[in-house]
Amino acid sequence: MSEDIFDEAQLREIITNQLADHNPAHVTATLLRLTMKGMDKEEAIDYLSCALAAELMAMEADQGPFNLTRYQSYLDSLPQMPWAEE
Repeated sequence: MSEDIFDEAQLREIITNQLADHNPAHVTATLLRLTMKGMDKEEAIDYLSCALAAELMAMEADQGPFNLTRYQSYLDSLPQMPWAEE
């Protein structure tokens, strides 16, 4: 597995770009949900990065394409991280 997938700075950059582009919109909605629950923005972005990393790991394990539905389910589970138990 490529170590680059889990580079924290790269994950945060991807999340920042997704937020700036509002694509996928679910990322922006999740950031809003987390910050409305009292989480600061930087911590919320860390959580969003975890969901992205989980999707990248799943892609690698499945040898398949990016799965937006699965990514959205990871985002929906935040701040819990149930995929860590898989």
